[in-house]
Amino acid sequence: MVVEDEPAQREVLTYNLEAEGFRVAQADNGEEALLLVAEETPDLIVLDWMLPNVSGIEVCRRLKSKPETRAVPIIMLSARSEEVDLVRGLETGADDYMVKPYSVVELMARVRTQLRRTRPSSVGEVLEFEDITLDPETHRVIRGGQNLKLGPTEFRLLTTFMEKPGRVWPRDQLLDRVWGRDIYVDTRTVDVHVGRLRKALCAHGGEDPIRTVRGAGYALG
Repeated sequence: MVVEDEPAQREVLTYNLEAEGFRVAQADNGEEALLLVAEETPDLIVLDWMLPNVSGIEVCRRLKSKPETRAVPIIMLSARSEEVDLVRGLETGADDYMVKPYSVVELMARVRTQLRRTRPSSVGEVLEFEDITLDPETHRVIRGGQNLKLGPTEFRLLTTFMEKPGRVWPRDQLLDRVWGRDIYVDTRTVDVHVGRLRKALCAHGGEDPIRTVRGAGYALG
């Protein structure tokens, strides 16, 4: 998500991010940004400090105070170059801080760095867990040297699990991450596709790596 009230800068950022293969949501004020994040949590936010209605620093503070958005990386953009402003931005929760005017090339590099930390599959990094390897670019999954056949939904499910092994994912969070909020599906659909994923992962033997946490959800390992 790009949150910038200057149209020209917003379009430049959007153009460059889309050229990198990202789907970009735009907001031109802090209030709209908060509403959009509530509708569909982005993987990363490029956030201008000086915004109408609700300032960027306040948007950052609110998002970092909520468990559901705390882990979303935020790159703060600002014309404020004083050290005290940098410290304030980082202490509010920003994961990175760039002073205007900035290099778009450098900003894209910092975007990739943040995503590599939080969503490695989005920048094409191969994911590994025990004897399972997932390549997001070739859409291949290998376990114990054997190629596995996964449907697109099962592939997205496994990607989510492998990005954060051990994390327990509630069904509603899996719905948001794998299916998106624009599509209505019942939480029981998650159970069906987890069952299909388990079957695919064990097609050539091996123990089921997906753990069911009663009353909470599912986890890998």
